[in-house]
Amino acid sequence: MDKLFARFATATARITGSPIAFLTCVAAVLLWAATGPVFKFSETWQLVINTGTTIVTFLMVFLIQNTQNRDGAAIQTKLDELIRASDAEDEFMGIEKLTDQELDRLHEKCARMSRSTQRLLKKARAERKARDTARGEPSPKAAPAKRRRPAPRR
Repeated sequence: MDKLFARFATATARITGSPIAFLTCVAAVLLWAATGPVFKFSETWQLVINTGTTIVTFLMVFLIQNTQNRDGAAIQTKLDELIRASDAEDEFMGIEKLTDQELDRLHEKCARMSRSTQRLLKKARAERKARDTARGEPSPKAAPAKRRRPAPRR
């Protein structure tokens, strides 16, 4: 049942997020609006669009939430695998389950480590520049960063 619903939710999210689906909805609303004079803008005529949009919105909330939950879990799993396979600290695995206060403490720790690293890099650059100047060598200019092309979307 889970696999069937997951496939249904994924397919529905893909279809409803397409330009064709959007244009179909716009056409349905325009058709509904055009029939207003025919039905003398009656309460029933208004109820049709209100009921239809309410039902569709209600159902789509659950489908979208399911798709986002699965996507989030997949991303977390991939990130955990990258952390596990690298030299990164294992304490970052599973941090999505931490409380807000625990995440704040971990974020502050990362910010402190980043500031420390930036100070070390700045000191190393200054030492390298001083060494090059003492040798009479011009300090090398930083090579422009190569632009990486984004991976193609599927």
